[in-house]
Amino acid sequence: MSKIAVLTNDLQYELVEKNPERVAAVAAATPHFTAFLDEIRRRGHHVFHLQLVNDPDDPNAERYDGHLPVQRGTRGAEIIEDFLAPEDVVMEKSKDSGFYETDLHERLQALGVDTVLITGMQTQICVQTTAADAFFRGYNIWVPSDCVVSARQEDKDRALEWLAGYCATVSDSAEVISVLDAEGALPRKNIKTP
Repeated sequence: MSKIAVLTNDLQYELVEKNPERVAAVAAATPHFTAFLDEIRRRGHHVFHLQLVNDPDDPNAERYDGHLPVQRGTRGAEIIEDFLAPEDVVMEKSKDSGFYETDLHERLQALGVDTVLITGMQTQICVQTTAADAFFRGYNIWVPSDCVVSARQEDKDRALEWLAGYCATVSDSAEVISVLDAEGALPRKNIKTP
């Protein structure tokens, strides 16, 4: 059984379609991102899609001109079809981190997962908070830099620098596959404090 899981964040119609910058960033990433997910699945690893579902009573939930996006049961909340495969797991979350008040950790532990590859949108929010929460729970964390997106490149760059300096191995998806094929696993980052 695989000890590796890819976690995608917020690859949902209404979140991506929020503005032209997000649409463009996701469109640019989609070909290699979906190819990467296919390679991960082909090697027998797990794919979890973390699906943000907003609670109408949440005062912190972002609204678009008064409209609450990604409500349960709406098309806007669905994972974009290009990223989905029948064997994938779709898991709801109500906050940025996929671990916050969900059973993600328990589900990963039940599968024997010790390494997570964190992907999706936006790098500086959901990817970063999910990575931090994974780190607090002892996971080995990798972030494929070409499978994370932000509406603004500077936000993505800043988040990747923080991730690499704190808790994750940051590389591109081709290197992830190359290391997996060569070593059969992804080595844990040696965390050093200055």
